[in-house]
Amino acid sequence: MEAIEVGLTGGIGSGKSTVAQLLAKHGAGIVDADQIARDTTAPGGAAMGAIRSAFGPAFIDATGALDRARMRELVFDRPEARAELEAIVHPLVGMQCQIQARQAAARGCPLIIFDVPLLAETGHWANRLDAVMVVDCDTQTQIERVVQRSGLAPETVEKIITSQATRRARLGAADIVIFNGCHRSLAQLSNDVSDVAALFGL
Repeated sequence: MEAIEVGLTGGIGSGKSTVAQLLAKHGAGIVDADQIARDTTAPGGAAMGAIRSAFGPAFIDATGALDRARMRELVFDRPEARAELEAIVHPLVGMQCQIQARQAAARGCPLIIFDVPLLAETGHWANRLDAVMVVDCDTQTQIERVVQRSGLAPETVEKIITSQATRRARLGAADIVIFNGCHRSLAQLSNDVSDVAALFGL
């Protein structure tokens, strides 16, 4: 029996990674596209040579990794720079996602979760997935969570949220929605995830 492949997405600060961790406890295999992207832009990462060639050494930090803060400023100001960066990183991430998915299937995972922050922004994911799961959250809660965990200024978090798909667009792409907004406790979220896991026989 082939594994079911489900995309998991949500805006920054929605709690998507927490949902992925909870699903893993139920036996789902997790393919973390965001972590793979970070690995490709880490020191010695597969994308770093092309990033240096495209953007110059000013966007490489002292460790040899992508200077994420400087790149964030650039892509906010120049949308074409975002497209150029994505053209470098996304194919590498896609290949590694496929490798990890095959590995999870080989381990016998009946459900493989593709944790993809920008799933609603990119069209190719929906065509290869059996379903899309969205972790929904109100904007104010997103801002508060990200400020607390990362120390970014609220205005910066608002820019990040604006650069992502709208809440409405994500919900429009969803087959399954888990609400994790204002006043939702971890226990409540865990119960919701357990219900979803049961839908897939976990």
